[in-house]
Amino acid sequence: MRDLGVEVIAVSTNSIQSHKIWDETELSQMVEGGIPYPMVSDSAGKVGKKFGVYDEDAGIDVRGRFIIDPDGVLQAMEVLTPPVGRNVEELIRQVQAFQLVRETGGKEVTPSGWRPGKPTLKPGPDAVGKIYKQWTPDNAFNE
Repeated sequence: MRDLGVEVIAVSTNSIQSHKIWDETELSQMVEGGIPYPMVSDSAGKVGKKFGVYDEDAGIDVRGRFIIDPDGVLQAMEVLTPPVGRNVEELIRQVQAFQLVRETGGKEVTPSGWRPGKPTLKPGPDAVGKIYKQWTPDNAFNE
């Protein structure tokens, strides 16, 4: 994510010590060098409460990811229950899409499933009822 200019921070209600043990016994076996980004302990759930993912009864944060732009504006969020894993490729695609829209000042927007190099849309009154001329579902589902 660093090559995209993105800062990743992991937040968990687990203690710093449990983060260290998890990194040493589990994550470092899957990822060379272990945790590749800062992990923050939110034992009281204060951060989780602010983002609406703290489960008071269980005392844990539900898994979520949040894309916050350079202005501090929440652009996207995804919250999943523990049995379902997240898709890092989709996260990267979304970051790239938000970055492109920001770079063009909103003069280009990304349709469903957009990937770098695929057609974008030019919003405005001239596009109404003519999106099909600029974009087809094949653009979203074919590489």
